[in-house]
Amino acid sequence: MELRHLRYFVAVAEEGSLLTAAHRRLNTSQPSLSRQIRDLEAEIGVMLLERQARGVVLTPAGRVFLDHARLALLQVEAAVDSAQRAAQPNRPVLSIGFLVGLEVTWLPHLLRIIREEVPETEVTLCSLSSPELALAVMRGKLDMAFLRPEKQSLGLTFKLLTKEPLIAILPAGHHLASRKKVRPQDLASEIYVSSARTSPVLQAVIEAYASSAGITLKPKYEGENISSAMSLVASTGGVTLVPLYAQNMLTPNVVARALEGVPPTVDLTLGYADANSSPLLHRLLSRADELIESVQNQSIIRYAETP
Repeated sequence: MELRHLRYFVAVAEEGSLLTAAHRRLNTSQPSLSRQIRDLEAEIGVMLLERQARGVVLTPAGRVFLDHARLALLQVEAAVDSAQRAAQPNRPVLSIGFLVGLEVTWLPHLLRIIREEVPETEVTLCSLSSPELALAVMRGKLDMAFLRPEKQSLGLTFKLLTKEPLIAILPAGHHLASRKKVRPQDLASEIYVSSARTSPVLQAVIEAYASSAGITLKPKYEGENISSAMSLVASTGGVTLVPLYAQNMLTPNVVARALEGVPPTVDLTLGYADANSSPLLHRLLSRADELIESVQNQSIIRYAETP
């Protein structure tokens, strides 16, 4: 069994199609890919994929093997990254990922702690969607990330930082903008803008909230992230639900309003790989509670119900 067999299998499993995986992910032909998968199944001695008219589906054995295959590939990537870091000069490096817009709230306090611990640390930053951040941490590309507790994140631990209440974002001239708080029932008849594809944890919270309120939010538009969702709100006249921190990203043509009653919340966590042995990472983790307290005491976030 070779690493390429694992890569090919994971690509086919994720795409649900030999043809799509061959052309979109692997730059190979479908017949060649089919042979590689058959070779892998022969090596293991069980069927991993069931061929159907519209693609392929995982067998029970395939579902089990997929988790292990992903983990094996992630461990190889982490090993390569660790070897490359070991060959570099000894200046400490810490790579940190953020959900778009969170930096303004958490980064100043985190940098203060880093400077107190190891002043010469080189810090690299990136902003991605939560699923992308989780994948980057699993692959060893990031030491830590401020993200949602994503499911199927093998080998990651999520430290809860805060539970963020959700707020409604409306066009500045919207008929609901005159209210200080918005009822969930008021949103049911509005054009709804979603960011579900890049925010699955947030979307699950929103769907549960809508269900408990007895309403249905049917997305007509979908943004790539919270920032683009708010832009779509302004351009389409629609509404969206976002975590409270997004108020830091408001533009003059949209406004934020609190939700009436007890608002739903979405977890914000600090994610890191269990296998990451960085001494600096573990020193920072030991001060996570101090970081949380600093943000809570000095947060620049304005509350939606504040005029």
